[in-house]
Amino acid sequence: MLLRNIVPADTALVRMAKSLRLESVRGRSVFVDGYNALITAESLMAGFPVYLCDDGLVRDTRGYFRRYKSSQFAIRALCEILDLLAEAAPSRLEVLLDEQISRSGELASIVRAMMGERHLLGDARCVRDVDHQLKICEGIVSSSDGNVIDAASNIIDLPAEIARRRKISTQIV
Repeated sequence: MLLRNIVPADTALVRMAKSLRLESVRGRSVFVDGYNALITAESLMAGFPVYLCDDGLVRDTRGYFRRYKSSQFAIRALCEILDLLAEAAPSRLEVLLDEQISRSGELASIVRAMMGERHLLGDARCVRDVDHQLKICEGIVSSSDGNVIDAASNIIDLPAEIARRRKISTQIV
């Protein structure tokens, strides 16, 4: 269990109040922390433990990020994420990927193609500081990073939506 995700009760309540359901995305801009959402969704689909934390968000504990290498579940996880978003019909979707992670450019290209197949307007980009970009964007943010969530006005937990729809249970922290 990651102790850094344990937050004071008042912070947890604020974060939960910012959290939107998928239906609230229609016609609004959405910014996705690409690796954050992908790794957690991949963990869900591969059967790794995922946790419903005290701030109401689903997280995994695999801790990949800079060492991330896609698994056989990566494309399925991306499909799930993008299918959810296509159904939700945002006005624009921006998927931000950490450029420091190997092969991020290739992944951005794949995400752009998949967005096009689903008629999702927007882009998938590699940026140096995803967290900073998410903190200053104006729109709904999908990330489970506490600092990003604290700075965002509204958040959506895409892995939690996947877990609900697939009836995947999460462990409660």
